[in-house]
Amino acid sequence: MSTRRKPKTKTPERDIPSLDLSARPRRNRKSPSVRNLVRETSLLPGDLVYPLFIHDKNGDEEIESMPGCKRWSIPGLVEEVRQSHSLGVGAVMIFPAIEDGLKSPFAEECYNPRGLVPRAIAAIKKEVPEVAVITDIALDPYSSDGHDGVVSPSGEILNDVTVEVLCKQALCHAAAGVDIVAPSDMMDGRVGAIRETLDEEGHTNVSIMSYTAKYASSFYGPFRGALDSAPRGGDKMTYQMDPANSTEALRELILDEEEGADMVMVKPAGYYLDLVSLFRENTDLPLAAYQVSGEYLMIKAAAESGWLDEEKIILESLLSVKRAGADMVITYFAKKAAEILSRT
Repeated sequence: MSTRRKPKTKTPERDIPSLDLSARPRRNRKSPSVRNLVRETSLLPGDLVYPLFIHDKNGDEEIESMPGCKRWSIPGLVEEVRQSHSLGVGAVMIFPAIEDGLKSPFAEECYNPRGLVPRAIAAIKKEVPEVAVITDIALDPYSSDGHDGVVSPSGEILNDVTVEVLCKQALCHAAAGVDIVAPSDMMDGRVGAIRETLDEEGHTNVSIMSYTAKYASSFYGPFRGALDSAPRGGDKMTYQMDPANSTEALRELILDEEEGADMVMVKPAGYYLDLVSLFRENTDLPLAAYQVSGEYLMIKAAAESGWLDEEKIILESLLSVKRAGADMVITYFAKKAAEILSRT
């Protein structure tokens, strides 16, 4: 491409230099209408999944560790789902805050058919049946040890024992009417075992969204505060992935595909966009990415301090996850983002 200078154009006011350019990319940015025509990535309310915290109380309460989020009663949950659906958000994800008295080493409450999550599923499907309900399949909210799996007396997380409990939990949620179960525990073989259990019991239409690459991230702190689900001892490094690794995630992806996952996920999202892109290049399955509580809180804190425009940074952060290759983004900003998009 030539960049020779043309002779200056004479005007009454001044001489205007002109480059001899055959390509001027700015022509595709010159107006909102042109920018809309050439935009490569879209962000729609239907791309968002809204994670919601619930508790077994009569009222709703603010979450100190996550300003702007609440622990919802079941009536409050249903109304929040109704409102977000009216804005175009078509899927919600439920996370329960369980009373300490119901927690146990083997997390039996997680498959109680009269428990909090089954009742919440049933309430949503009765009142807002068009919304897809996704539930977290893991033991940490129900475990007296605060881990995603059953803990041995020596402190080891017992993989195969845990998978048996997870299958019971998934089956319980399926019986309550859930659309998608999302195992977040990172136990080996759990996707295949859950798929087999669901199919044997006639729940062939219940989908599995696997937390395929869930990293042992430091960005989960506010979430654990919301559910009081932090480990009572040790950490989660023996089952969640090392943040230093990416090739290892491809092995997890291959296994989840072979075991019957319908959708796969990368968690966290914003600081793991390389993993989102890597997954997009290596699977045809629908791909989710989870904008986690630490990412949420960083944006909220910066916006509240006046250093960031909250609405603009919400959309930019979500658009970046879509641009990296995600089909859907799980985000606590789902309802807020849908409101913003309705005005743009």
